[in-house]
Amino acid sequence: MKSDETLVLGLETSCDETAVALLDGAGGARTSRVSSQEEAHRRFGGVVPEIAARAHLENLPLLLDVALADAGASLADVTAVAATAGPGLVGALLVGLSEGKGLALGLSVPFVPVNHIEGHALSPFLDGAGGPAFPVPETFAALVVSGGHTHVFRFEAERIERLARTRDDAAGEAFDKVAKMAGLGYPGGPAVDRLARRGRAARPFPVPHFKDGSPDFSFSGLKTAARERLLELGRVPAPGFPGGPSLREEDAPQGLCDLMADVEEAIVAQLLHRLSRIHEAELFEVLTVSGGVAANTLVRERIPAWGRSRGVDVRLAPRGLTGDNAMMIAFAGLRRLLTGRLGEGLGAVARSRWPLETLR
Repeated sequence: MKSDETLVLGLETSCDETAVALLDGAGGARTSRVSSQEEAHRRFGGVVPEIAARAHLENLPLLLDVALADAGASLADVTAVAATAGPGLVGALLVGLSEGKGLALGLSVPFVPVNHIEGHALSPFLDGAGGPAFPVPETFAALVVSGGHTHVFRFEAERIERLARTRDDAAGEAFDKVAKMAGLGYPGGPAVDRLARRGRAARPFPVPHFKDGSPDFSFSGLKTAARERLLELGRVPAPGFPGGPSLREEDAPQGLCDLMADVEEAIVAQLLHRLSRIHEAELFEVLTVSGGVAANTLVRERIPAWGRSRGVDVRLAPRGLTGDNAMMIAFAGLRRLLTGRLGEGLGAVARSRWPLETLR
């Protein structure tokens, strides 16, 4: 198959965003569309799996039609289909996975089941403006940091090794939970980021360490410590959001902005501490940073600066590709298609858990 004839259709429905993309053989986006369910879940303070699955059923066919029109293409032009098979919400995954299999069967083209985390790890090699993808080195490290994941992996040829994981909350989950307790609404990460820009980090939280010396992450203690600080400020931690946020950001007192700056500083400090330890042991030359938390202002400032001080080439995912999107799924599928590593193909099942290091 010639690369200029390749057109990969990517489908992403792992959680609360429906996404469709079409990539050419060079990894350039012909189109990328995302339909957010944020408003549907906001009143609950988090994602409701049943609502997410039903929204995907409604949104995916419409989004597919729009994406094809954007690209000036038809289904007959598609040469391969890639869809997220996990990890994620099983009901949500089944929507995109079933659609992808059906399209591949009907078009008689290859079907590539994609691991959502592999998509994130590769997303920094995509051009956010739609141009050709950047070359992917044979060996690199990847920090995937989001609401559900905080992991570091080493990619080497066809082998993936997990170097560190979170043992409790993910970094994005910590952002969301602190924001929820502060009454800032959902999703919490962007709200914390905005308030932190108005604050001053003056009371640092300690970076946790494990007795066994592991470089794994832990953010649950930060959530508890932030709760105590909220009580010091005279703010009773909010239990939930029936009806939306209880505090408008513009009304946030300076003390709360300072606390959000401390929380953000603590999360980034732990990421850098673990990266430093892992780099001392692994000496990687390229690091990708991806996932929703990669959109955070301090993350985008501090991790590249850390890389420059150690001679590490840090590749940040484009801001528009830090959240769930189908460009990264199509790109992961394209790379597997070109190397003949199609995994289970049409036999793939939806997985709530799918360790990236099990991929071959």
